[in-house]
Amino acid sequence: MDKRPTIIDVATLAGVSKSTVSLVLQQSPLVKQETREEVRRAMAELGYVYNRAAANLRSANAGLIGVVINDLRNPFFTEFATSLQMALSARGYATVLGNTDEDPTLQAQVVGAMLEHGVSALIVSPAYGDDGAFDAITRANVPALQVLRQVVDTARVPFAAPDYPTGSRLATEHLLAQGATRIAFVGGLEGRPVTQLRMSGYLATLAARGLEPLHLPGRPGRAFGREAARWLIQEHPAVDAVLCFNDLTALGLLTGCTELGRPVGAALKIVGFDDIEDCAQVFPALSSVRCDIAGFGRQMAETVLDWLENDHRPPPETVTPVTLIPRASSTG
Repeated sequence: MDKRPTIIDVATLAGVSKSTVSLVLQQSPLVKQETREEVRRAMAELGYVYNRAAANLRSANAGLIGVVINDLRNPFFTEFATSLQMALSARGYATVLGNTDEDPTLQAQVVGAMLEHGVSALIVSPAYGDDGAFDAITRANVPALQVLRQVVDTARVPFAAPDYPTGSRLATEHLLAQGATRIAFVGGLEGRPVTQLRMSGYLATLAARGLEPLHLPGRPGRAFGREAARWLIQEHPAVDAVLCFNDLTALGLLTGCTELGRPVGAALKIVGFDDIEDCAQVFPALSSVRCDIAGFGRQMAETVLDWLENDHRPPPETVTPVTLIPRASSTG
């Protein structure tokens, strides 16, 4: 006996997402007329029969969006998740949130559980490692975005992030304009795409000036930044400016410099990356590359809902603008 056609079969034949087919079956007015007709043609061709009783059992999860975050302890990702959830809520969607703690195995479990519970779409800030989670998403034919980090091909799962290369270029140009002659990049694990992106503008700007780069790699965070303050004094005393992988690293560097009695803003100029709330509240106030992560979260909510409701798949890659916010840590 042939296998009974599924909603995924219908979606594949019609060239739309599974969620779009579900909306058509629910007679939602959100779907365009031509899309509804295409879905119904696919249903007729496959002989698909809508099981309304089973659908009613799943209806409690209608309008549920899965959000998977690699590190909710980092305020950068927390602010993103919060703004995303609030924007989705304003449109009548509920959010289920999972933290993977940079563990790809846990990520696969979290994504699998969300798919089993019938989420309509997924927004994932992924952990690096095995991409089994995205294999499951592809099989389920659920609209999904990878944000802030890219781990799979963008033709397979669209990717969106702030313009990291421009951010590091703006920061490096600013430090040079402030008189810096030896600029180090502190933090970020070697070989990771996000580290390469955040360093790329820094590297290109120094190369154009004939200056040598210096990268002190490490797991970005306050602890590493604090340690880096001592390494810079002991191993690289000529460094007079630092661009950090993220603000947490820069905040740790501020602490380390205070402990060692090294004035920040004069003897050492520091710029962070992300512009989390703490940057404007510490002393000296921390210069940073602003990614407008709250605005980015709202934009991602609109993007995934446009895909879900109107079947407008986003482009393979979306890059959002960044700006530099100079403060006392780099201006003296």
